[in-house]
Amino acid sequence: MEGLVVGVSPEVLTKRFPRLYHMAEVGSWPGIQRHGLLSTSALLDLFEAKGARREALEARHRPECETITHPFHGSAVIRDQKAMSDSALDKVLRDGLTPAQWYRTLNERVFFWLSSERLEGLLKARAYRTRRQTVLVVDTAGLLARYEKQVALSPLNSGSTLFKPLPRGKDTFLPLSSYPFDEWDRERKGRDPVVELTVHYAVPDIRDHVILVEEVGGEQPPTLIWETSPSR
Repeated sequence: MEGLVVGVSPEVLTKRFPRLYHMAEVGSWPGIQRHGLLSTSALLDLFEAKGARREALEARHRPECETITHPFHGSAVIRDQKAMSDSALDKVLRDGLTPAQWYRTLNERVFFWLSSERLEGLLKARAYRTRRQTVLVVDTAGLLARYEKQVALSPLNSGSTLFKPLPRGKDTFLPLSSYPFDEWDRERKGRDPVVELTVHYAVPDIRDHVILVEEVGGEQPPTLIWETSPSR
């Protein structure tokens, strides 16, 4: 479209979205502090998962959360994919992608919402509204300064096929330099020009970028778990 710039700079993205939001399993913050914020694939690597068990977790639909264990690292929970299904993905996937390939694409990424409204929508979803969750609030500028080359943006909720799902394919996740930010901003009239920010594989130093961590939901008041010191 004439007059629209392809790509978005870290400065523009940060000014528009100074905070990022990540929802994790309740009780996961100690493990995140030790190992960083890991994608499903990175977590499976850490826990040395192999064979059929790994294939099922990484390339198949997960209707429920799955707990994995390790003799040294203890246990960890891999989140469910209730909002997707193979049949629905078959209808919206492009570029010859299969559901298994899409699951692998998602599982190799760490996901952040760019708006608190998106986070609230997930917290209030039927599958999660009665459960406590751990929420990380992250400084966008700091994360991009360290991980810009590993970051890709998505204009849609890539892990959901509910409620008139949008098509998705090889160009769903794009680096900042080629993401059509202005085009989406104009088309959506200033709302949600970016829906997801993802980091490939892992953010091992996530603690350096976290502003606060809370336990929320389950029809209980939020509980502060961790907060950055004023000197940082």
